[in-house]
Parts: sequence; structure tokens; C-alpha cells
Amino acid sequence: MLAGALPALAIFGCLHFRKKRRLAAGTSGSALRSTAEALFWMFCGGMAAVTLTPRWVVWSVVDVFHGYGWNGAGYPFFERGTVNLIPFQTFALDGHSLYILAGNVVMFLPFGFFPGLLRSRCSWRWALAEGVCITLGIECWQLLIGRAFDVDDLLLNTLGVLCGYGLARLLGRLAPGFVQRFHLQSDLHEK
Repeated sequence: MLAGALPALAIFGCLHFRKKRRLAAGTSGSALRSTAEALFWMFCGGMAAVTLTPRWVVWSVVDVFHGYGWNGAGYPFFERGTVNLIPFQTFALDGHSLYILAGNVVMFLPFGFFPGLLRSRCSWRWALAEGVCITLGIECWQLLIGRAFDVDDLLLNTLGVLCGYGLARLLGRLAPGFVQRFHLQSDLHEK
């Protein structure tokens, strides 16, 4: 994930001029909010590197660090992937499958947590729509790069987004003063 997280952090730093626009528009965010936004950008960049590249890309990066050439096997970037449209087909009760299933949920928690934390008016419907759109986009892209479109991944990833949103809301109920520090100041005055 680091291969995507560092460039995303650099982009975030370059685009952080939004803070000046917020101040000019009468809104401002705390340093805590800026840190959370930077972490979310890093997470998104890391997820893009992990989910939007063919599997051989990771091994080629490792090969480069070991002194070998990039993509020595000559794998194509675009190739047709596999499709599973039957729900619950990949759910099994063995240890490896449970690890994969839990991983799909946990990997997408931040896509629900950070918007729920940073936006004072984020609803569960918004989180659901965001989760479906993000994971559907990833699954469709993976179909083009030789990976798999799996309806089970779509379901589990969306569940992860909703669980992340639920965690943000739970944190908001347990520590409302702390969570308000992540909101824009104009959002706080309108409440």
C-alpha cells in the first residue's frame, strides 16, 4: 500500500490550498481534521495501488528492488478477468476463506469511517451509496486487468463501508466533543 500512499500524500499536500479557500469563505478546519484528511488520502492511494493494478505489478516492484528488470515475464496490463455473479458462492467456513472474507470487510472500513468522521451531515444512505459506487468501480476495473469481478466482494466491501460509518457514528456518540474537532467550523455554527 505504501507505493500508493506516498504519492497520494504528496498530492494531498499540493492540493491543500483548500484551507485558504475555507478561511476566505468563513470556514476553517483544525490540524486534527487536516491530519485525518491526509490519512484518508494515503489510505485511498494505497487501496488504489493494491486493487487497481494487475497482480504481477507487485511482484515486478519486488523484482526491481532485487535488481531484476521490470515485468521480465512480459505480462500485459489489460486482459480479461473472471466473473462471479452468484452471491455467497465464495463464502466458506474454512480458515482461509474466513480470513479473506474478514479482510474484504476490514479493508473498506476507512471508506465509511473517514467520511462519517469528517462530514457532520453524512448519512448512512450516503455511506451506502458511496460504498456501492467505490467497490463497483474497483470490481469493474479489476475485470479489465485480469483479476476478478466478484459479487461477494461487492457485498463484503459495501458492508465494510457501512461498518466504518457505524464506527464513526459510535465514536460521535461516545465522544461528541472529540468528533466535533474534525468538522469544519461553519458546520459547528449551523447546528
